[in-house]
Amino acid sequence: MNRTQLQQLAEERVRDAEALLNAGQWSGAYYLAGYAIECGLKACIARMTNLHDYPNKDLALKCYTHKIEALVEVAGVKNQRDSDATANAALGANWLIVKDWDEKSRYQQWTESHARKLFAAVSDGANGVLLWIKGHW
Repeated sequence: MNRTQLQQLAEERVRDAEALLNAGQWSGAYYLAGYAIECGLKACIARMTNLHDYPNKDLALKCYTHKIEALVEVAGVKNQRDSDATANAALGANWLIVKDWDEKSRYQQWTESHARKLFAAVSDGANGVLLWIKGHW
């Protein structure tokens, strides 16, 4: 999967999450909103690779995770994220919500409140985490 495909997938998953919210499918909406962030961060990582370069094994192994904070580190955006989150309280609050998502959430039941809160943190038009990630992918 390449960077462009990951970018498209991130945007598609956030739209899917919105559709599920509108249909009252809270658990699916929660999972897909977080998955959009995972795809976005993986697009940031893909940006770091060069065509025809032999992959660094340690980097490659670190990329195969679903943990948001680990992906922030691998993508090389942690310092900028921390700085921006400190300077912008709304963005910081959104990151605090998003950072706890993981792929295991697909096996849990989520309430409407949880789903809407995560979706808002991901998709906010001014301070959303996906918007911030787009500036780095």
